[in-house]
Order: sequence, then C-alpha cells, then structure tokens
Amino acid sequence: MPRFKLTIEYHGGPFVGWQRQDEGRSVQGALEAALGKLGEADPVVTGAGRTDAGVHAYAQVAHLDTARAFEGFRLAEALNAHLRPHPVAVLSAEPVHEAFHARFDAIERRYIYRIIERRAPLALEAGLAWQMRYPLDVEAMNQAAQSLLGRHDFTTFRSTQCQAQSPVKTLDHLHVSRMGSEIQIEVRARSFLHNQVRSFVGTLERVGAGRWSISRVKEALYARNRAACGPVAPAHGLYLAQVLYPDAEETG
Repeated sequence: MPRFKLTIEYHGGPFVGWQRQDEGRSVQGALEAALGKLGEADPVVTGAGRTDAGVHAYAQVAHLDTARAFEGFRLAEALNAHLRPHPVAVLSAEPVHEAFHARFDAIERRYIYRIIERRAPLALEAGLAWQMRYPLDVEAMNQAAQSLLGRHDFTTFRSTQCQAQSPVKTLDHLHVSRMGSEIQIEVRARSFLHNQVRSFVGTLERVGAGRWSISRVKEALYARNRAACGPVAPAHGLYLAQVLYPDAEETG
C-alpha cells in the first residue's frame, strides 16, 4: 500500500485535540473522515504529536496508507476539499517509504508559545495567543528558562495524567524573545511529557510578572514535585511548529 507523509496546519479551537476520541471532534478524526470520502476503507492517520484540545499546529506531520495510488498533490487537494469547513489544511502530501513512521521516526519537535501584552481585548488574535494585561520581564524569563535545559527528571512539569513511562527527558532549546507586544517562547526536544511545554510557560510567566525569582525555577525542577510547578498556561497560545526527521528534512 502506498504511504504518504502529510504536513498539516490547523486551528485547535473546535477540536478535543489531535487524537480520535469517543466524544467530540478531533483533527485525526476529521482527516480520517475525509479519507473515507475518497473511498478508503477504515483509514488510519498517525500523527507525530498528540496535541491537546485547543492547541494549534503550523506543521503537524502525519502518515497514512492508501489502497489506491495517488499523486501527492492530488491527494492533498482532495483531502482539503473534503475537510471543509473544518479549520484544517493539508499543506503537502508526499510519498514516502512504507517503513516511515511520523511519530517514532521524529528526532525533534519544535513548539512555539505566543503571548500578547496589551490592555485592550484581542479582536483578531482571540483564541490564538495568551493575553497579558501587565508587562513581563522577558530577560528574566529567558534567564530562568536556561536552568531547564539538558536531561532532567521533569516530574514537576508533568501532568498527573501523563502516560509516559519515565519523567526523564532531554530539553534541547528553550528561548524567550519579544517582538513588539508579542512574546514568543520556543521549545525544542525529541519528545515531551503531557503538558510539559504549557507548564514551562506558566512557570516562566510567574518569573516575568515578578512573582517568582529566577532561581525558583531551578528549585522547582529539582523538587520533582508537581505541586512546585507554576500554573499551566492555556492551550490556545501553543503551536506545534515543526517536526524533524533523520534525513534532515524540515517539515513546515
């Protein structure tokens, strides 16, 4: 059976998350329904990351097998036609080796979290960024973030519902920057624990707001205790931005 790699953009607001669930609409479910309309029986779409309810994607990656032969461009066009009116777009569909696996072959995932500082309500960006009505100290946030880099037990920043076998992960990159009224937090690692990125962001926000000292972030990490974490940032500011694979191909 031909296998294709999809690169997908979506607005997470209307969905219960990427993963198919018994109740509620999922991104995976919308894609599989679109495949069904193309005549594919029992279609399965496997994503590189299981984004939570409300989380968006600039470039989620997934793979699927088709019973029929498709040209990649035509497959993407057909899927997009059947995905309407869902806020999901297949940016590309590329034929790949039958052994390619979107989740297990990924060597790095990059997330971006968006914060917008302003007093007035967000008219155009509502549901697409976390609004702050008070200023944040970005330099302090970035300094605190560096204490999280490397291989650690991230129990503090792990959801109590996380199903990962181990809380130990290696964090490759965590950077906080400002562009005008927008603050972006970029995070890169091979894999993440459930709610790990949003837990980082909520904790760093406490530093930026002056509620936490810079050193308290390291203390929270070493506590290995969920109670030591700051509040979890809302899902609607988070984006899966890129997934990388061993051949150095960049998706997105």
